[in-house]
Amino acid sequence: MKKLGTRTLETSRLILRRFRIEDAEDMYRNWASDPEVTKYLTWPTHMSVDVTRMVLNDWIPRYEDGAYFNWAIEWQETGRPIGNIAVVHLTEEIDAAEIGYCLGRAYWGCGIMPEALTAVENYLFDEAGLNRITARHDVNNPKSGRVMEKAGMQREGILRQSGKNNQGIVDIAVYAILRSDRHNHP
Repeated sequence: MKKLGTRTLETSRLILRRFRIEDAEDMYRNWASDPEVTKYLTWPTHMSVDVTRMVLNDWIPRYEDGAYFNWAIEWQETGRPIGNIAVVHLTEEIDAAEIGYCLGRAYWGCGIMPEALTAVENYLFDEAGLNRITARHDVNNPKSGRVMEKAGMQREGILRQSGKNNQGIVDIAVYAILRSDRHNHP
């Protein structure tokens, strides 16, 4: 694995880039303060923009670490961040990463997250040299699974009562894509 860290990635509609402290207001307003967005996530809804600022102050210095991958999803049309996609767990011994993501509700159902996830997969496979990328979701949030499928991931199974999120202890669906799977997916 090459420790390239969070580099800017572009798609037709998105710029995936490092967070800046100036993103706090947009992050708070567009997704972190929305209980519908955080419903199936592992972190609590932000009660104020100060909480969001605190989170960003924790994240931003980590960009110095080449094994830290955490992107703001910026909507090119507005130049504002609308979501987040990151490596939430890295297993260097097997060149594997687990991805987590969230997106502002106003942008749901537009194909944005599969676009972002595919860009991150390509970067982690082609540039960082990873072999396996996984993602997981609460079984009660099947739309997240559709995102994973659209980005070429295959469902590997259900881990019963293996996750804890804002709903409590939950069953988790696990998806993955291997570098070798990509020739089967456009």
